[in-house]
Amino acid sequence: MSLGDENDGGQTRTRLPEGGAGDVYGGARRPARNSRSLITVVGVVVLLIAAIAFANRSGDGDGDTGDGAKGPGAAAPTSATGVRPVSGRNGTIPTGYAHDEQGAQSAASNYAVALGSDGMFKTDSRHAIVDTVYAPTAAAKLKGPQDEAYSPDFLQKLGLDADGNPPQGSTFVSRTIPIGTKVESFSGDTAKVSVWYTGLIGMSGPESTDPVSTTWKTWTFDLQWTDNDWKVTADSQKDGPAPVPGDIAASSADDISKAVAEYGGFTYAR
Repeated sequence: MSLGDENDGGQTRTRLPEGGAGDVYGGARRPARNSRSLITVVGVVVLLIAAIAFANRSGDGDGDTGDGAKGPGAAAPTSATGVRPVSGRNGTIPTGYAHDEQGAQSAASNYAVALGSDGMFKTDSRHAIVDTVYAPTAAAKLKGPQDEAYSPDFLQKLGLDADGNPPQGSTFVSRTIPIGTKVESFSGDTAKVSVWYTGLIGMSGPESTDPVSTTWKTWTFDLQWTDNDWKVTADSQKDGPAPVPGDIAASSADDISKAVAEYGGFTYAR
């Protein structure tokens, strides 16, 4: 993820299964769950499918919540439903959010995606991301220290060259995937929003010593309504909440590289 990780103050980290010989991604499977646990998992999946089907039936197909959202059992403001996504964009980052709590949540989610992307490891794209996400004063203060932090020595530790490029035949992965958002506070032109997310970070390649692993963190953004949009004035991160690791064995480096190439990340997260 981005250098914002240096503010971590949490408790739990998710670890991949221990690797087998010859492949840092390989690993023995955890002991199989008993039948009772399997039945519980199947039940949860069935309920999830039913919930998705019900949600699709309830919508009118155009992304608007409609008057029905006011009735009993209506979706909470932090659910996946809501107003249509923004139509504006600065580069690859959605902009032009609504001047309300949901707009602040959408901004925080999408800014987390941008700040957790591999674009942060190259100077030009990092500056563009920072200028888009942060308020002008905050952006001006951040760029210098960030340039020093993303030094050639730091990039080398990640397996990247001085320009942020991976070795030939390897794929560097850095992605943020928001799970949910929470409004910590909201007052007209200011908001504090926390984004709970999982992330992927590491190098996928035959000679990688830092294989792609998962992280679970909470990223909190202080937002200010600036120039008709939400902009970040300050942010911090902490570890967790992190679920119990699943029973699926880690994939090979080739499978990870192929998946990263074939499955593009989301531009609009919420």
